[in-house]
Amino acid sequence: MSLRTLVLQHIACEPPGVYEEVLREHGAEIIRVEIDEGERLPDRGDVDAIIAMGGPMSVNDDAELLWLAAEKRFIRDAVSAGMPYFGVCLGAQLLATSLGAQVYEGPRPEVGLMPVTLTAAALEDGCFAGLPPELSTFQWHGDTFELPEGAVLLASSPQYPHQAFRWGERAYGVQFHLEVSGAMVREWAEVPAYAEALARVLGPSALPKLLSEFDAAVEELQRSGRTIFERWLERPAGAFRPDRPASGP
Repeated sequence: MSLRTLVLQHIACEPPGVYEEVLREHGAEIIRVEIDEGERLPDRGDVDAIIAMGGPMSVNDDAELLWLAAEKRFIRDAVSAGMPYFGVCLGAQLLATSLGAQVYEGPRPEVGLMPVTLTAAALEDGCFAGLPPELSTFQWHGDTFELPEGAVLLASSPQYPHQAFRWGERAYGVQFHLEVSGAMVREWAEVPAYAEALARVLGPSALPKLLSEFDAAVEELQRSGRTIFERWLERPAGAFRPDRPASGP
């Protein structure tokens, strides 16, 4: 019985990347919804797990983006019912706000390669245990979030203390990117909001250096991403043990 995985995309250039490769390797069925293009959310009972990706918008843009409120309700109801959830960047912020936490603009955008420090809880977590205590990540965001009530902090950085968290046993949010490829990063640089953040933080001529540094680090990033995501699928999330009866023998 294949896992029916809902992928929530908020811009075409932010697919799940290496996480999608892992899903396909495990034989998962991918139900992709380009929610920013007006595609409708499925019935919650038709999916077994949710992966929510990034995007240039804020989770607080409800007045301009009328689909945001429905998406947040969908996520809240799903994770409250125990559905496995893996949120990346905007997807992590959606998880936080759906569970009642504040999301707001950070002190300065984070763009580029930078480390996060795993917490003591992460070193014993089913997804993060065994990874380097200082984990190399790729960042491209300006918002941050408070932790929802009952959440466990898993990773932090000096400028953005809340970099990854777990809520319950099945819902994870990571602010950083470990799923990206060189082609994806080059597409991101063409998005006006992302290009503006890059220029503001690193300078108007920073892109070639950023791409060179990323290309040198991409194998390490994706290796860490695969480790975390495969563990989410197989162990703590229980995503391959969905609580629904088999449809046949």
